[in-house]
Amino acid sequence: MKFIVSSTYLLKQLQVLGGVINNSNTLPILDNFLFDLKQNKLTVSASDLETTMSSVLEVDSDAEGAIAVPARLLLDTLKTFPEQPLTFVVEDNNTVEISSNHGKYALAYADGAEFPKAVEVSNPSTTTLLGDILATAINKTIFAAGNDDLRPVMSGVFFQFSTENLTFVATDAHKLVKYQRQDVSASQVAEFIMPKKPLNLLKGILAGSESEVTIEYNDSNAKFIFDNSELICRLIDGKYPNYEAVIPKENPNKLSISRNQFLSSVRRVSIFSNKTTHQIRLKIAGAELNISAEDVDYSNKAEERLSCSYQGDDMQIGFNSRFLLEMLNNLNSEDVSLEMSLPNRAGILTPIDGLDEGEHVTMLVMPVMLNS
Repeated sequence: MKFIVSSTYLLKQLQVLGGVINNSNTLPILDNFLFDLKQNKLTVSASDLETTMSSVLEVDSDAEGAIAVPARLLLDTLKTFPEQPLTFVVEDNNTVEISSNHGKYALAYADGAEFPKAVEVSNPSTTTLLGDILATAINKTIFAAGNDDLRPVMSGVFFQFSTENLTFVATDAHKLVKYQRQDVSASQVAEFIMPKKPLNLLKGILAGSESEVTIEYNDSNAKFIFDNSELICRLIDGKYPNYEAVIPKENPNKLSISRNQFLSSVRRVSIFSNKTTHQIRLKIAGAELNISAEDVDYSNKAEERLSCSYQGDDMQIGFNSRFLLEMLNNLNSEDVSLEMSLPNRAGILTPIDGLDEGEHVTMLVMPVMLNS
């Protein structure tokens, strides 16, 4: 088995696939890339059993065969080469020899047959959307997903497809983000929960991508097909909580404010908040928003006043500043609106501008009790 490939082209593909490989694997074979050669097409795969990703590369060859090559060693070697053709030759003594313009390098390989086979997605439903739309949907929601192993359903992003729109939701019970696209739809109704790791991989690969992504899914697995790659992952098993029930419908108190101003202010004031609760207080009266924080243990406190546009009753409400900062950082609008009903009910943060046609973002943040 022998093939010739460009060093930078190979490195670029392998770096993407390398994101799948865990630092410590229970099966040693998972520390390898699977190279499966069929004439001039080399399929490279990486897996951690839950997620498997593969890419097809064009190489110069007329051979066939499959070997598993140590991923870390190969990546570290490729990073040092300038652009040049590399020749890979599989020798009889269980090593693969790489020849560059200046030298030869031998790596021990394992039998390709030992590498776990990717799951087949049987009887799938299919949806197609632009790569960039999927990357944006992941970006806007994934930060709100939980990290609690006891509630695995909340540690992923909920995909809800219908014939009218696509909805993506993430929550950790303190904050919730619902991202909706009215300009894209699926052929039938479906819902599934995607784990974070494959989503982070997709987000990195598809940001700004103009190519179409086909998503095939059934009850247990989902497969994303784009360009010359595919990613298959196991879905999180379980029923997603009824998130619509926690979004308050009646919110008579409505605050509109410049996002950057609000963000800078919360960021500054929160430095003076209690280090365990991160609590800040918003006091709204007329056209003035007063943001304050106090750490009683250390006698630190801060207070800022901002002008805003507000309709509703005067009120005081407390929030965890970290959640508020994450949300404001994740929006890219000029102005945001914060809608509230009572100091003990969730606040709803939405962008006022800067959205595409058919794009909707709703962010919900739970208040914290204020000790008066």
